[in-house]
Order: sequence, then structure tokens, then C-alpha cells
Amino acid sequence: MTWVTGAEGSAYGVRNLPYGVFRSGGGDPRVGVRIGEFVLDLGAAEAAGLVLAAGALGRSTLNAFLALGRPQWTAVRQRVTELLTDSTHRPAVEPLLVPLAEAELLLPFEVADYVDFYSSEHHAGNVGQIFRPGQPPLLPNWKHLPIGYHGRAGTVVVSGTPIVRPTGQRATPDGPVCGPSVRLDIEAEVGFVVGVPSALGEPVGVADFADHVFGVVLVNDWSARDIQAWEYQPLGPFLGKSFATSVSGWVTPLDALAGAFVPAPEQDPPVVEYLRDVPHVGLDLRLAVEWNGERVSEPPFATMYWTPAQQLAHLTVNGASLRTGDLYASGTVSGPRRDQVGSFLELTWGGAEPVTVGGAERTFLADGDTVTVTATAPGPDGTTIALGEVTGTIRPAR
Repeated sequence: MTWVTGAEGSAYGVRNLPYGVFRSGGGDPRVGVRIGEFVLDLGAAEAAGLVLAAGALGRSTLNAFLALGRPQWTAVRQRVTELLTDSTHRPAVEPLLVPLAEAELLLPFEVADYVDFYSSEHHAGNVGQIFRPGQPPLLPNWKHLPIGYHGRAGTVVVSGTPIVRPTGQRATPDGPVCGPSVRLDIEAEVGFVVGVPSALGEPVGVADFADHVFGVVLVNDWSARDIQAWEYQPLGPFLGKSFATSVSGWVTPLDALAGAFVPAPEQDPPVVEYLRDVPHVGLDLRLAVEWNGERVSEPPFATMYWTPAQQLAHLTVNGASLRTGDLYASGTVSGPRRDQVGSFLELTWGGAEPVTVGGAERTFLADGDTVTVTATAPGPDGTTIALGEVTGTIRPAR
């Protein structure tokens, strides 16, 4: 049990302890860990000798800490847990707790590279039916490899950053025009943050997932469907996706999710050798999507066809190296039901079947709309672990 006021029984209790970067009172950015409705200033804790992390906790991003590797990640987590549960430490630690309401969350890590996958069979099938009616919903390669593409690291932003409506070319009956997107959408996803790098030319195997990946963030990979539809053939997504990707301000360590791993869906046909993960497991993360404060969907991450370990193995099988701060996202998380989809493209079936939000019929995002993605996972002893939310509000095109 923790001595921190209000934290016992919280989804941000000592079994969670997500990491972020914050500032308060006009101070410099520093690393912190969330406990209940407080942030423990780990930079100050390290400076006081309460935690040892090779000076990595006094930095303005998590990258130096991420690079230390799993033994150090585990040691720091154990020490922080001790500080927050052993009341003899309270006199030294309590002054380092910053009320969450007084903390400004910043982008928690410097993003090195960003890769987005397409790992939900339900999502891929829905999109195939919407865009290619009368044809097989999955393309021939889909069940043989995790489909993905490289995104734009420089436009990954922290939760709460306003999202400016993108401008680009889109098709019309009279030919292409350039202007603000009129089919702006969301993609509710889960992202994985790489800590330990790999050497160029050396693939990372599925068994090495936990040696390289530090933790998890929620992702909203905003999508301009009209711009994307016009540009994506033959090379794939570009301006329809690269304008903004929002991530949560808290990175949940894999250690906190140890009780959330569950058997992943069976894969048929069998995958090639480098993708055979034993055990074949995914994560039981239960997402929720709110549109202007109204819950419209609850996507289940446990249904994802391709696992996080398989995604990591695939993105390095050609010898591509990992860097500290790499982010790879799962792709849109969708379940088998309409109320479990992770995009409004699916929720409204390409805009043909509007939904009611706030008393009005809606299809895609309007200026002023706010979308928030949250998630929970099962923790030990019947507890619940919350992942940091990711939220954004649409601003008019410039």
C-alpha cells in the first residue's frame, strides 16, 4: 500500500507508475512518474540521492533513461515503489510530489523514427469493404506480414496539442482541388516506445521484444481520408497522415502490464519463421473513444491479429536498426462490432451511415470537435491499470 494521499486504489497507483516529462512553476522540464493525482519529481529525487539512474532522470526527455535498458528500468521501478510504499521515506519524498493539476505534461520522449502498422483484421476488413466493395476485403499479403509504413517523427505531438485541419489535394467529380480536408478522421491506436537500440544489419527477433521496448502510449493517428484516398496509390499514405499524430503524455512501462498479456488470435495460414512468437501473446487493453465527451466506441486491443513482438521483428528483419525513442504504432484498433471500431470511417461506414453525437448527425470531424482516447488494462490482484489519455481538438485550416 502507498502512503500517498488518495493513490491507494487508484488506476494510477503503485502498480502502474507511468513515466512522463513535466514542468511546473516556471521550472525546467524534468522526468516524473505519476502516482495518483501527483507527479513524483524524479529529477529532484535523483539529485537528492534517493534514486540512482546515471543522471538520466534530470533530463528534459526520457531518452537517456530509455537507453539504459531493462535491468536499470526494473531497478528504478523497484526503488520508486519502495519510496512510495515505505512510510520511512515519506519525509524525504513527500516534498517532491507535485500536484497533477500544477504539472504541464510535455512530449515524454524525443521521437527518433515513427512507423505505423495495420494490424487489426477487423479494421483492415472493414476498410476493404468500404473502399473495394464486391472484392475480397483483405489483400493477398495481409495475413503473411504486418503491413506498415514510415510516418513523420517531427509531427508527433503530446496529448492536448490542438490539431490544425490539414490542407491538400482531394478528388472531386470535376477533378482534383486543393483545400482543407472535409473527411477528417481519427485512428485510435496503441504505440510502443523503443529504449534499447539495435545495430544496423542485425534483425531483432520476436523473443527480444521486452529487451528493446520500454513501454506503451496511446496514439491518435489523425487521418484526412479524402487527401489519403487521392494520393495513396501507388506508394501509400503521405500528406493524409503526416500532419499530426498525438500520443499520451504518460508512457506505461511493460512491467506495469505484466498481467495484461493474453493469447493472441490464431494465425492462419502459419507465419514464416521470423514471425513465430512463442508464446503468441497480445495485450488485453480496453480502449474507449469519446467524441465531444460522448463515448462512441470501445475498441479491444486483444483482438489484434499481429502482435507487438511480430511488428518489431518485421520492421527490423531487413536489417533496419532501432534507435532510442523509436515509436511504432499498432494501426487502428477495431473489434468485430460497429461499437468497437477505432475510426469514424468505420463508425459511419464511409460517411454513409451518420451517428448521433450531441443530438446532431455526424460523419467526420468538424472544427472545434474534441476526441479523447483512453484505455485500461487488468493489473495484479484484481486491480486496474490506466493508460494515459490522448486528446486533441480540431482547429480551422490555415
